[in-house]
Amino acid sequence: MDGPQRVAADGRAAAVVTERCLVGSGAPAAHVQLACGAQHCAFPAHGSALGVWSAQDASHQLLTLRGHHQPVTAVAFGNTGNPLLLCSASHDCVILWRLDECRERARQGLIPGGTVLGTGLGRVLCLRLSPDDRIAAVCAGRKILMLDVESRSLLAELQGHQGPVTAVEFCAWQAHVIISVSEDRSFKVWDHRAGSLLYSSPVLTAAPLLSVLVDGGSRQLVTGGADGQLWVFSLVDRHHYRRVTRVDLGKQRERFSARRAAASARRRPAESQPRSASGRHSENTVEAALPVLGLAHCDLPRGLRAQRAPGLSSDHARYLWVCCPPGLLLFNPATWDLEAALWYQDFRGLSIQVAGSCAVTSRSSDDKALCVVTSMFGTSVAVLEVDVAALLRAQWPPQLGTGLSVLPSSGVSPTSPLHFGVAKGKRSKPVRPKQPAARSVVRDQPLVWHSRVRSSGYTSAPHVTLFSPKTTPRNDRRRSSRCKRRHEWYVPFLLPHVNPKTLQKAFKCWIDFFKLAPELARVCGSDRDPASILGPGSGTLSAFDTESCAAGPACRAGVQGWSPSVSEHTLSFVFSVLRPWSREYPVDAAVPTRPRGQLAVAEGRTAVHCVHFSGDGRRLACGAANHLLLVFDAALTGTPAAFSGHDGAVSSVCWSLDGRWLLSTAQDGTLRVWSVRRTELALTLGRGVCSGPVRSAQFYYVDTFVLLSSGPEVHLLAYHVDTHRDDVKRYKQKSWGRSVFRLTTAGAAEVTSLSAANNFYSYLVLTAGRDRTLEVFDLNAGRSAALIAGAHARPAHQICQSQGSPFTTQPAHVYNLFATTAVGDGIRLWDVRTLRCERRFQGHASRRHPCGIAFSPCGRYVVCGAEDRSAYVYEMGSSTFCHRLSGHTDTVTAVAFSPSAPQLATATLDGNLQLFVAE
Repeated sequence: MDGPQRVAADGRAAAVVTERCLVGSGAPAAHVQLACGAQHCAFPAHGSALGVWSAQDASHQLLTLRGHHQPVTAVAFGNTGNPLLLCSASHDCVILWRLDECRERARQGLIPGGTVLGTGLGRVLCLRLSPDDRIAAVCAGRKILMLDVESRSLLAELQGHQGPVTAVEFCAWQAHVIISVSEDRSFKVWDHRAGSLLYSSPVLTAAPLLSVLVDGGSRQLVTGGADGQLWVFSLVDRHHYRRVTRVDLGKQRERFSARRAAASARRRPAESQPRSASGRHSENTVEAALPVLGLAHCDLPRGLRAQRAPGLSSDHARYLWVCCPPGLLLFNPATWDLEAALWYQDFRGLSIQVAGSCAVTSRSSDDKALCVVTSMFGTSVAVLEVDVAALLRAQWPPQLGTGLSVLPSSGVSPTSPLHFGVAKGKRSKPVRPKQPAARSVVRDQPLVWHSRVRSSGYTSAPHVTLFSPKTTPRNDRRRSSRCKRRHEWYVPFLLPHVNPKTLQKAFKCWIDFFKLAPELARVCGSDRDPASILGPGSGTLSAFDTESCAAGPACRAGVQGWSPSVSEHTLSFVFSVLRPWSREYPVDAAVPTRPRGQLAVAEGRTAVHCVHFSGDGRRLACGAANHLLLVFDAALTGTPAAFSGHDGAVSSVCWSLDGRWLLSTAQDGTLRVWSVRRTELALTLGRGVCSGPVRSAQFYYVDTFVLLSSGPEVHLLAYHVDTHRDDVKRYKQKSWGRSVFRLTTAGAAEVTSLSAANNFYSYLVLTAGRDRTLEVFDLNAGRSAALIAGAHARPAHQICQSQGSPFTTQPAHVYNLFATTAVGDGIRLWDVRTLRCERRFQGHASRRHPCGIAFSPCGRYVVCGAEDRSAYVYEMGSSTFCHRLSGHTDTVTAVAFSPSAPQLATATLDGNLQLFVAE
């Protein structure tokens, strides 16, 4: 046996893998189940002996166990650890070994012995001990024999497979359930106590299934076959063993190599790069097949957890080892993306280049993994130690997203294009130079004859003007109109339930409330800033209520004592007006799954491409293929308001925050802004603003700008909407919009979708390109901040951000999450801070039509449409859907959550709207 040998790829100093042990088995052991624990490895030795290697033994002496008369075909460790058990099987018998006793007898010079559990069972391909080490499952041919360890008796014999059973696994949360896979290309779920079959899957693939793993955290079953395919199924009771996803190892290897090549090209110029080990492997050798020899869990190193998934759940800290003949693959089970690969051929010092059998186990104590490998064509057995942290650091791309956040951490830069909107209201008017006084000249006027002559006033009472406040009428009109517009922005949005005649009084009380905010915070005992009295949305009262506040009437007294000018009537009016708006979206609300209403938007078959709730949740807008934009009541009752003017199907719709304006884009390439109150067109923008047709648009920066995409360009538009008409120039449009800034995508590819936060101030704009890239623009810096290549297998048709709503507040890290979807490639959840895919949602049918997605206001769910006439609801912490909303009449093309209540609206390809509410 050789001593430990440290090897590295391409002569690097830091060792990723270390060969700790190399022995000869005397006979080929290419298809033998090996055992690997945190500190021990077991494998066939010379002849019929069994070799046990221990990492705790400083002398690296191999413990040899003899008791079998034929070569060992399967080995498995126990799960309790005290005492540490080892079970081995051959053609003649199954033996259970207690390693502590065996090692002690070997030190005394005695022959270690074990307990025979059964004899004459046939060729055993796999065996496994139960979580409590009381039962051994032995796979002999097509049968699974359940043996009692203490009484050495046969408990049950499970039959049903049509081929030899290749792997078996106990269910961690149900001790009486085991799952087996076979060469008949199916898996079966058994109740070994009752000796009955619970579930039998159909044939999954054309190749035999070789390995199986049960993940207790996500309640999922993972099985791998000889054709390099991973199949993932859900084991949740109500899911009925439905398939979550299928992973092709060959395609994942190609994508991983492409990502590494792109990352290397960004770090250094292509001409100065040395040829990487992966490139040498792919060019000079034939790519080996990737049959799945084994599966095992891997804990993400503690030093990399905050870097990989900051602020997310703990299940992101667990990866999955996939053992293949060319090497070890490390997958992220949340996204099923290949995170790292250890190819044996890239490490010249390793004795085994192609594995015939493999087993691996990760150690959480030192962030390393032990791996035992047998040679495919020889008789060698090697024990490897892998530094998981070094492997991931060497192959992860650089952190391009460091410093990015949807929530701004600094003010607007004076050179930023956003400074136009901030400084617009603060810009002072230039002082006009004084003009010399001119002598009054009486101009000639045309002669007009009047039939009546106005009285000179001698016979009437004199008119006395006591006050003349308008000394500069022109400036006063401008100031009053500006103040009126400022009032109209706040009051209708914050107080939609108040009669319009009381808006002026309500606004005055609203301003008084803002002035009293510091004192209210002091009286209520808030240790936060005065703005903490208000809710997450602009002007929502959530934490303060005089009826439910602990301070009660004392709060009123404290406020009046601080500001005696505020009367009791004023405070009562403020609290009565604001209390209906103080309701919050229930964070722990149930998923809206109960159908409540359904209607058709038109008489014939008319597709609905988009739906969007207003900011107060009272109205629902939808764009249809019949060129109409319709606004319904949130309960889908009454007659909708119709907005006509587009010459093509309406593709997107967006509400302003105050609910006064609607923005829509259509296939005619124009952008239109509508007045909801007057049901008329207020602004039209098209080729005069940008060079090409407008594809998508939205309000941005708290309604300060309009953001639109046209071809490969993203435009930032300043706009002004005025629906008043002049009696003389009644056809002249007073509204205007002009581009103040423009950005072009990195690859000059057409922008298919864009998204930016509008509920609060944010500098980041997210775009999806026709070249399957995602690009992040920082408008405060006026440049591209990050680029994600190959985000989907096809171009993404929608980007959706988690923005919450004015009725709820989310944790800070949730605002940095966004989702993308593409036809045939499911949904991917991304994090702006790391620019990595954090989870994939698959299980809904979307192969032809682009189906919409939406986040719930609480940030716990993602909903999407599907082609099977259903909508699917996914939890953020699970890759499989939790609810399937059926009852639709066609493909669900668009979905939208209500911001104020747990309600969900869906739209279909045949023109039906359906509303779902919580139970």
